[in-house]
Amino acid sequence: MAKIQDYNFGGKRVFVRVDFNVPLDDNLQITDDTRIRAALPTLKKILGDGGRLIIASHLGRPKTGADPKLSMKNILSHVSELLGVDVKLAPDCVGEETKRMAMDLKDGEALLLENLRFHAEEQGKPMGLPKDASEEETAAAKKAVKASQKGFVKELADLAEVYVNDAFGTAHRAHASTALIADYFDKEHKMFGYLMQKEVNAVNEILNNAKHPFTAILGGSKVSTKIDVIMNLLGKVDNLILTGGMTYTFMKSRGGKVGKSLLEEDKLDVAREIEETAKKNGVRLVLGTDCVAATDFAPDADSEVVPCNDIPDDREGLDIGPKTIELFREVILQSKTILWNGPAGVFEFDKFGKGTEAVAKAVAEATKGGAYSLVGGGDSVAAINKYHLADEVSYVSTGGGALIEAIEGKTLPGIAAIEK
Repeated sequence: MAKIQDYNFGGKRVFVRVDFNVPLDDNLQITDDTRIRAALPTLKKILGDGGRLIIASHLGRPKTGADPKLSMKNILSHVSELLGVDVKLAPDCVGEETKRMAMDLKDGEALLLENLRFHAEEQGKPMGLPKDASEEETAAAKKAVKASQKGFVKELADLAEVYVNDAFGTAHRAHASTALIADYFDKEHKMFGYLMQKEVNAVNEILNNAKHPFTAILGGSKVSTKIDVIMNLLGKVDNLILTGGMTYTFMKSRGGKVGKSLLEEDKLDVAREIEETAKKNGVRLVLGTDCVAATDFAPDADSEVVPCNDIPDDREGLDIGPKTIELFREVILQSKTILWNGPAGVFEFDKFGKGTEAVAKAVAEATKGGAYSLVGGGDSVAAINKYHLADEVSYVSTGGGALIEAIEGKTLPGIAAIEK
């Protein structure tokens, strides 16, 4: 496998899969360009070498094919501005005109392909099927897309001589441009971009090189979405802090009262199994002892601090309480390696964000004291940014689902395709 820092892209056409799936407002203006900025070191390295840059990404979730609201033309001028070159826009990601534009690129020039997901072949599943489609129609549509996918992948690959994957956020998908295309390039001409390299190294640091005590903080609403992550981490961590909405499933499984709080009745046995596995593995499972319980799920709802296992029937837990904040802080500050995925409460409402802010500050403080910290997952990243602490942790991951699957111990197709 080639390394981007050692490679000279001069004179070569380079297909770079990035994750430019940025949020747009009603006026189709970018509201957060973090993902574009994250890919700049890779793109600038290629242009700086005199490479001929071909940028490919998806944007949003097109339902039936081409959609002007999800066209790359909406981000073209901003990409050009950040790169400092006049980036051309292809009319499509495949086709004769796109191929001609790619072949005509000169050293140091850049071409942005149109949204990859305007084609069903990118994800390998049919688009625009009617809701009342029969099983036979669905099966036939799936078969047709799979049959045409190979040709689509080859068309993408034929645009370039080098393939660079810098889209960790889609690394868990075996899509045409994130995994399948890599088979058309030998190991000397395919590689990770700088961002992908950092993501892979960060996950490796957590899963394989962690210094102890190793603490994982998992938040979020449901136990069901974190079962595999929890089970994999129980074989690696010293402390596992479980917080957010999933707290109340554990409290209920212990016989507590949780009022109107988030609860997965069908996961009470799973909660008990997690507790038993933690005990068997010698892992300290840390749950909240008190919470801020509100009358409604609203930013200004009436609230009070109550025990997590004795919440009044007319209230729901929306944040951790002061005793829990101190408990979590104590564990975090004793740690040498920290993984944080998921908030401690409904931090979108300032009134119920004190717990998440306290966790963020404790992780930053532990990092300052020498701990390695990895923060990942959409809500955790939003929280660390909200409290302006992104520069005070070791690494903030750009991949939500990809990071989760990596922590679960799964092989990510986008990584495997480069490494094999």
